[in-house]
Amino acid sequence: MDYKTSGVDIEAGYKSVELMKKYVAETMRSEVLGGIGGFSGAFSLKAIKDMEDPILLSGTDGVGTKIKLAFELDKHDTIGIDCVAMCVNDILCHGAKPLFFLDYLACGKLDSDVSSEIIKGVADGCLQAGASLIGGETAEMPGFYTVGEYDIAGFAVGTVEEEEIVNGSNIKEGNAIIAISSSGPHSNGFSLIRKLFADLNEVYENKKIWEHLLTPTKIYVKSIQKLMESVKINGMAHITGGGLIENVPRTIPEGFCANIDKKKVEIPSIFKHEYFKKVTEDELWGTFNMGVGFIVIVKKEDAEKTIGILKENGENAYEIGYISKGENKLCLK
Repeated sequence: MDYKTSGVDIEAGYKSVELMKKYVAETMRSEVLGGIGGFSGAFSLKAIKDMEDPILLSGTDGVGTKIKLAFELDKHDTIGIDCVAMCVNDILCHGAKPLFFLDYLACGKLDSDVSSEIIKGVADGCLQAGASLIGGETAEMPGFYTVGEYDIAGFAVGTVEEEEIVNGSNIKEGNAIIAISSSGPHSNGFSLIRKLFADLNEVYENKKIWEHLLTPTKIYVKSIQKLMESVKINGMAHITGGGLIENVPRTIPEGFCANIDKKKVEIPSIFKHEYFKKVTEDELWGTFNMGVGFIVIVKKEDAEKTIGILKENGENAYEIGYISKGENKLCLK
């Protein structure tokens, strides 16, 4: 009896590391010390040496059951982007500029080609976010995961000046709520989606259903950072599980209400598929992003400028509401 016959292939692990090295190398910033394969990832603090009061912000998340579609379709190259997006978009809500990222990949039986595809996606996401992929862990766990299945989670660290932290405390009556479009469902609501769609190869709006669903979560880092150079942002929210209903109130201070007009939301075609008609409207808005992947809250007089900058940086942005005084933090109508 040896480790391999018990289900853990060390040689496959070595091959996996070799295959992913080229992707990881592309993400390396000048502050990274050493390469992958050590006991820890090292990142020099010279990245924040010119900051007056630097604050580190961190976030961790996974991709959820969207991964099940990757198993079924044997398509693994975008799941890593989703993993990065879920983490960096969260810390972005407080104004953070991502510095580095780590991933954790667990599987039943390690397939070095599949793991390489997954990590390529992670590296692609890191490049979009301007973060270095400085380390991670790949765990082969026979008997815990079935062969062909895996899970992935990530951890992002970023920095922001203390006086520039965006936490909703500057939100005032009359502020404008600006929506930034999602690329689709992103990485939330897939336990329900998988029950709704029986045929992933059905053609809808000139694309197969799986192409709509596996489109990776958008990473908003670079466009929001560009916006922050010119506009004072009072609040931000990453619209994930729970949709606008759960996520918008997280940035609204006590005594204020975010008034959002559902009729102004530009709903992607995938959410208009007949299968979604099986779900009540309240459930749709309380589960999915419905086309809004991120929101920013700014002074009313900055709304037009905000939309313009975001559009110049590749985003579809538009105004969907305003801030008023009120006991309920959200009024969605």
